[in-house]
Amino acid sequence: MNAARQITLHLVPPDEEESATRRAHRLMLQRETLRPMFRATWDDLSHRFDVNELEAWAGTVLALAHVNAGPACLIAYWEASKNAADRQEIAPLLVAGQMAADICRNAGAQAATAALQALPVATRTFGSGPVLARWWRVMDVLARQAPESVVPTAHNIAAILSPGTIDAFENFVAAGLKFASGNKARRLAFFRLEDELARRMIARDLGSVTFLETEIELKAFVTALWGKPPLLRSSAADNSQAPQRRTSIAGPLIRLPESFRGVQGDAARALFRAAAAHAQAHLVLGSGLFPVGTLKPLQIAFVSLIEDARIETLAMRQLPGLRRLWAPYHSATPSGVVAAPTLMARLARALFDPAYADDDSFVAKGRAMFQAALPRIEDPAISREIGMLLGNDLGQMRVQFNVKSYVVEPVYRDDGLGLWDFGENTPPSGEMMELPVDAVRIDRQEVPDGGSNEPDEQGEALGRGRPVAPDERGTIIAKYPEWDRAHGIERAEWTTVREVAAHAGDPRLIEAALDHADALRSRIGRLVRGVRIGRTIRLNRQHEGHDIDIDAALDAGIALRIGQEPDPRVFRSSTSVHRDLAALLLIDVSESTRDRLASGATILDVERLAVAVLAEAMSGLGDPFGLLAFASDGRDDVRMTTVKSFEEHYDRSCVARLAGLRSGLSTRLGTALRHAGKVIGNTNSGRKLLIVLTDGEPSDIDISDPLDLIEDARRAAIGLKSTGIDAYGVVLGKAGIEAASRIFGRGNTMMVHRIDDLPGRLSELYFRLARR
Repeated sequence: MNAARQITLHLVPPDEEESATRRAHRLMLQRETLRPMFRATWDDLSHRFDVNELEAWAGTVLALAHVNAGPACLIAYWEASKNAADRQEIAPLLVAGQMAADICRNAGAQAATAALQALPVATRTFGSGPVLARWWRVMDVLARQAPESVVPTAHNIAAILSPGTIDAFENFVAAGLKFASGNKARRLAFFRLEDELARRMIARDLGSVTFLETEIELKAFVTALWGKPPLLRSSAADNSQAPQRRTSIAGPLIRLPESFRGVQGDAARALFRAAAAHAQAHLVLGSGLFPVGTLKPLQIAFVSLIEDARIETLAMRQLPGLRRLWAPYHSATPSGVVAAPTLMARLARALFDPAYADDDSFVAKGRAMFQAALPRIEDPAISREIGMLLGNDLGQMRVQFNVKSYVVEPVYRDDGLGLWDFGENTPPSGEMMELPVDAVRIDRQEVPDGGSNEPDEQGEALGRGRPVAPDERGTIIAKYPEWDRAHGIERAEWTTVREVAAHAGDPRLIEAALDHADALRSRIGRLVRGVRIGRTIRLNRQHEGHDIDIDAALDAGIALRIGQEPDPRVFRSSTSVHRDLAALLLIDVSESTRDRLASGATILDVERLAVAVLAEAMSGLGDPFGLLAFASDGRDDVRMTTVKSFEEHYDRSCVARLAGLRSGLSTRLGTALRHAGKVIGNTNSGRKLLIVLTDGEPSDIDISDPLDLIEDARRAAIGLKSTGIDAYGVVLGKAGIEAASRIFGRGNTMMVHRIDDLPGRLSELYFRLARR
């Protein structure tokens, strides 16, 4: 054969011969009902996209078909594609199809269809760029963690997206998942908007400014005013129809509302500044708490009002510009219904504004009494004297006063409860209180996630397991999800936590071990002295201070020489560190802690000594802390034993419970982390620290692959971090270091090579973390 005429055979790759376009068309040829709609969509898209873009779109259609999305889902995707084709952007269509396929895998075809049907609303709200992609990611998270909630969320998407921001949507979904705490019925009620919390979240005023948006500037503003950095926190968001909650003061802490309803933009920022400045004035210029004694609620309210006026008078003498800050909120007029709240608002204005005219005899009497006391304005006793007399007078006038509906006016002032010593009924930070007619009592307590400890309609406390009769394994107190690594989903209410009562051991055994550790206790004592509250630290590059910051001054001089504007922060100052820290030690007491060391002691013996040394130090330091031991016997029996709760003092009974711990069973760490996070999450401390003490990797009798529990524990640790809880792993020996590093991260894992060194290493870790 002539070589020039020789024919060469070329193999056509399968992906060229069997393109996604050809396979999609051939698939639709077999679907008579779907074929016309598919063809119409294809013709529409073919006028706007090139061959490669159409090939990618066809591949997305095949992906939906292969996950059994069903005809309704395919039709919804085609409708969405035609609606979006005018923008001539193929990427949003591909993202929509891929995310719908993922939702179908996790939550089913109906959920994927509903998400696609909700897409036009999301597109009108967020456009077609990165923000829309975030919306899809949130829907995918919802499908993974709460698959039954995707459909109601999609059906209510117009209402849910009414705040108009992706942050609001992300917060709404996160709140729903957290609020339900694994309870499917409660989740459905939330995402169907049947729950009051859900309705409040989407009813937030558009354009409102939140505390988080103003926190940094607020701290700078208040520090500039008073020369002392404030401790600011937000209280729970309140979008109900109840009166707007006020700022509250608890010790050195100032809690501001999450937002001020009906106040937007610059006006909201100004109100935040006015409220923070007023509260900090109380902390800087006030002097101790007023004892409640036998005072009536009306008298308490009047004493608080006079104290507000006294503090503001002192503040405006030092900083006259504060009058301009506070004056706009004194809007009471000398008219209207004669009721206690209106008279009190009028009196508040009369004491603040010398030019205000009010001919009411009661208001005039209060103003005259206050002016007569001005020579003693620095004496807080005048507030009690005047307030009690005015309260008595108003009580005798039979003027209406409903203590349950009373709200302090004007809006920037705090609720006044932080001025009082309620004795044994003193509330923790941020509590809402009512003052009944003849007593002072706590009415409702907030928890850090913005909820309350009131029972729901079924009588359950939020986040706790359904009531179940106790058995020999302990009382069921909660159910938690667990990550299924094989299927990439989170199984809701998959594990059960039981509270097992602690057995009292002999505290003398631990006390004797402590007596033999004098050198260690002495070293820990030095660490305690190094981190006590009130220790002074140096602040460089300040606007004012007692010394020149040489480095900053040199930088400023260089800037002047080269014609740049210098940084005016050229001073050094010092401040006392306020430590707001709570710690929880989670102790692994699984079977492996029964192993004996060369010294004859078991691993659990060393753990007990380490915990005792650290607990003794934390108790002396005054940091709130808790001790919790855990072991497991399958997913239905994760046992938690409280050695010391946050509410109780560390005493000999706690030492006895620590001595009574016994080794046994397995280590389902992920569930233990979730429950420990819930325990420490209920504390009011600004920083929360969880230290896990373990000697090996997670394991349990119903899990064959240890990687499953490692991955679940890793996700639990990430969840703790997202809620503001710092989790650290202390690993005894080399056996569990790889697993612990994966769970907590290498920076949050410490290995103790010699188990006998554990007491010292554990304490040193705590004090190192406490200094951060």
